[in-house]
Amino acid sequence: SEAMRLSSILNLTSSLTRSPFLTQTRTIFGQIGPRGIPANGEVQVEIYRWNGTTDVKPHVQVYNLNTKECGPMVLDALIKLKNEQDPSLTFRRSCREGICGSCAMNIAGSNTLACLKDVSSATVNGRLRIYPLPHMPVLRDLVPDLSLFFEQHKAVKPFLQLSPENENSKTEVNQSKEDRRKLDGLYECILCACCSTSCPSYWWNSEKYYGPAILLQAFRWIADSRDARRKERLQHLAENHLRVYACHTIMNCAVVCPKHLNPGKAIAQIKQKMMHELNA
Repeated sequence: SEAMRLSSILNLTSSLTRSPFLTQTRTIFGQIGPRGIPANGEVQVEIYRWNGTTDVKPHVQVYNLNTKECGPMVLDALIKLKNEQDPSLTFRRSCREGICGSCAMNIAGSNTLACLKDVSSATVNGRLRIYPLPHMPVLRDLVPDLSLFFEQHKAVKPFLQLSPENENSKTEVNQSKEDRRKLDGLYECILCACCSTSCPSYWWNSEKYYGPAILLQAFRWIADSRDARRKERLQHLAENHLRVYACHTIMNCAVVCPKHLNPGKAIAQIKQKMMHELNA
C-alpha cells in the first residue's frame, strides 16, 4: 500500500545519514584521484569564468596558488586570488562561518560551502576545480541566479501563521519541549541551495518541483505545533503533485548538505501527512 511504501522510505531516509554507505559516498562523491596538497604547496586552481555577456563564451581559467601563503579554506583561496591576481573574479561571500549560505558552489565535483571546504581535501591530482552551483542560470563567474529558488521559498509562506486567538493575544505562544524537538533538523537550514542543485529531479522540473531545500523549509512550518495553517500548507503543496512527488528519493540532498540535514526525510514526512490528513 501507499502507506507502507512511504513508511519504508521514511525509515530509509532516517537511517541514511548514519549509514556506512553515506560515509563512503561522502568520500567518493565528486572527483576521483589522490587528494591533498603537493609537498611544495603549489596548487592549480581551475575556476569557471563568464562575464555575464554573450560576447565571451564561458571558459575555465587556471590560477597558480601557493597554499603555504593562504588560509586553509577554499574561500580563503578565492579571496587571495581576487585580492592579488584577478580583481574581476566574482563570487558571493559573507559570514565565513557556514551560517549565511552565500558561498555555495561546486568544489571538486560536489556542492558545498567554500568557507567550510578545506583546500587540502578538495585538491585532486594537484588541481582545485571550482564551478558555480550546477543547473542554475549563471549571472557571472561563480554567482548563480537564485531568483526562482527564492520565489519558491516565498510561495510556501516561511513564517508562523497563528490562529486569530493567538494573533490577538498579548502573551507568547508556548510550545512544549517535545514539540520543540520536532523542529530539530529543520530550522537549521541556511538556504544555500546545495541540496536542490544536486538533485536530478530539480534539474529536470525546477519550475514545478519545489526541490529539497524548499520542501524542508515547508515542513519546518508544517511540523510546528504553534502554526494554525497546517492543512492549508499541505493543500498548497498538493495543488500540483510535482511540487512534492517529483522527488524520487535519490538522496543527493542528504549527501551534500553542509549542515548535515536530511531533506529527503522531511519530504517523506510531507507525503505521509498529505496522505493521512488530506484524504481523511
